[in-house]
Amino acid sequence: MKLGMLLTAAVAVPAIALAVYSLAPAPGPASTTTLAAPATVKVDPGILAYRLPGEFLKGQHPVDGPAEDVRFRRPFEIMAYQVSDGDYALCVADGACTPPEGSGETTGNLPATGVSFRDAVAYAEWLSARTGENWRLPTDEEWAFAAAERYADDKLGIEDDANPATRWLARYRSEAAAASGRDPQPKPHGHFGANSNGIYDLSGNVWEWTTTCYRRASLDADGRVEVSTDNCGVRVVGGKHRGYMSFFIRDGKSGGCAGGMAPDNLGIRLVKERPSLLAAFRTLWRKASG
Repeated sequence: MKLGMLLTAAVAVPAIALAVYSLAPAPGPASTTTLAAPATVKVDPGILAYRLPGEFLKGQHPVDGPAEDVRFRRPFEIMAYQVSDGDYALCVADGACTPPEGSGETTGNLPATGVSFRDAVAYAEWLSARTGENWRLPTDEEWAFAAAERYADDKLGIEDDANPATRWLARYRSEAAAASGRDPQPKPHGHFGANSNGIYDLSGNVWEWTTTCYRRASLDADGRVEVSTDNCGVRVVGGKHRGYMSFFIRDGKSGGCAGGMAPDNLGIRLVKERPSLLAAFRTLWRKASG
């Protein structure tokens, strides 16, 4: 009887593996160019002291966003470097991406810049199709956790001034001081070094798109979110300071920044999803049942 069970398992495992493989994204259109597998870094589980992004009102007065602890129970993989101009050019050559704003000769060693949120999503979809893996933009929480010591808390500590302009000016001054002597010219990969997670060029002069939407919320007397509205026409970008950009903007300095100083450059860093057997089995079950 045990022998029969073993034989059944031996037949079932390859069949399951084949079924799961069949659910992987189909390769993209044929291309004569070569796409190297992006280097990734595994970020281990842990807890992030995180301040919610967006605009928060308490008693109709603007205040800092609430702080909370976010627990990451599973590791995730994120690109060690920002998407390069050379790799983005491959997506353009395949007709899946729009040429970046201000694009010139590509080097393959500079980050792709001049890209909007829509461009970043299109690149992630193209890369997923070309590699058979699942690539996506990170959430702001994931970006902040991966950034580790390079994640800057944007608390201003101005809670008793009813004039919104006071906070805007305070944020501008804070970000201007942090950016003193900055050089907005994109630098080669590795120029800004690695953080404690081994991820390069975080919080340099390229801000990175996330999927997190801009939030406008009212807080109760205890500082908890009472009413909240998400505006997904504006997305959070991670960098030397947290930014908020309209999803179609490709050059932060051209406008679309919701507050403070505009980002020097807008770029892309993606998370690679780990395949889920449970999700694959659920998909198979739905197909079989349908």
